[in-house]
Amino acid sequence: MKLWTRSSVESGRKQVAAFLLSLALLICPSVEAGSSLSLKGPRDVVWADFLGVNAQLLWFEEASYRHQLEQMQALGLNWVRVDLHWDRLEPTPGQWQLSEMDRMTAVLAEKNIKSLLFMVGSAPFASSAPAGTPNYDQYPPTSAEVFADSMGYLAARYPSVDAWQVWNEQNISPFWQPAEDPVAYSHLLETTLDRLKTANPAAQRVMGGMAYYSQMPLRGGLMLEAMDSLNGIGPDRVVAYHPYSMSPEGDVVADKDFLIRGTVLNQRLRELGSEAIWATEFGWSSYTEQIEWQPLVGEQGQADYLIKRIALMSAMDYDRIFLFNLSDLDARATVRDRKYGLLRLDGSQKPAYQALKRFLDITGPSVKPMDAPAFANAPDGMLNMAWQRPDGRWVWVFWAQVPGQVTLPRPGQGTLYNPLRGTSQTVSAGAGGITVEVGTELQILLL
Repeated sequence: MKLWTRSSVESGRKQVAAFLLSLALLICPSVEAGSSLSLKGPRDVVWADFLGVNAQLLWFEEASYRHQLEQMQALGLNWVRVDLHWDRLEPTPGQWQLSEMDRMTAVLAEKNIKSLLFMVGSAPFASSAPAGTPNYDQYPPTSAEVFADSMGYLAARYPSVDAWQVWNEQNISPFWQPAEDPVAYSHLLETTLDRLKTANPAAQRVMGGMAYYSQMPLRGGLMLEAMDSLNGIGPDRVVAYHPYSMSPEGDVVADKDFLIRGTVLNQRLRELGSEAIWATEFGWSSYTEQIEWQPLVGEQGQADYLIKRIALMSAMDYDRIFLFNLSDLDARATVRDRKYGLLRLDGSQKPAYQALKRFLDITGPSVKPMDAPAFANAPDGMLNMAWQRPDGRWVWVFWAQVPGQVTLPRPGQGTLYNPLRGTSQTVSAGAGGITVEVGTELQILLL
């Protein structure tokens, strides 16, 4: 999770963006900036398996996180990604403090919730930080073997955990001081993956989630590219990254740069033989104070952005995605990072939760990708995709950068939903089909 500001990574993020955009236009000419776009996903989507949530369960008392998990399951979702901080679990060598984690894993097993656990932050006895450094946990461990042994111990102790992830956002300095180091991380990764395979061969093994598209702000370039040169991508581990952006479509809405960068990167990872591609964090904060990298969107904007991004990612080549975050956090997090939740700190539902609930209820538990309609007169920046529910009903999802109108060449009658607002209306075909007003908010037509 993000407990530090993003200003240190902005230059690197922008530097790599131009490279990815130009490469994408060569590889994916169908994804063009400023145009309307019809999307079709590569495979069926089962929401309970595809969409998970980040959950800082160990930040809360059991009664609170039980409520959070019940709210998550009420959405029809069943995957959580939980952060583990090595320095808190093993403050001195072999002296584990695991009573809370024992209870948490027991609750997850009781509720049949699937879990991805990641460990980050060097323990004080193993940190490479200079003596007296207060933020010793932000430095990598002096010994990959010691870290691997500790993570292997946890994997053996908790066989009910479904997947283990090695570190977090190692491509940016806040999580790997003093500067990102692909060779050092590669050694940590390979050593730990070997231990995990022995400790729990049934669990999936996941590379640490790269911030953004794996840009290295201080060194330059992409860490995933560097990892490939070190034979770090292959069929025995999941690759993960965190495609945060200013808007659902990307940092520049009209350019659709999230679609472009994600398409290019995932295509390259498939070519390199990656077992699976997970986005283990993405989301927007509903914070309202001084701007910290992400623009102020408020609770309603957070809801709008989340359902649009989930719709987009379901039509792209991701095997699993985890939104950030299930619940808001307390003052231990930064002002911005406190407000990423679907739920408020008191457990009440935010508009993002309610909009996502409506979205998932309308689409049903699973969807099969279908060819989406194309329109010669589509409004500027229109995005749309089509699915089929198990009951055979056709689901059409769409929105545009600029409002307009289209006529869908289909007969019959259906229901037009706005999951953000919780409204619906009956629509019927005229002589040329069903005429629909396309707005900037996501709508779903169910036929």
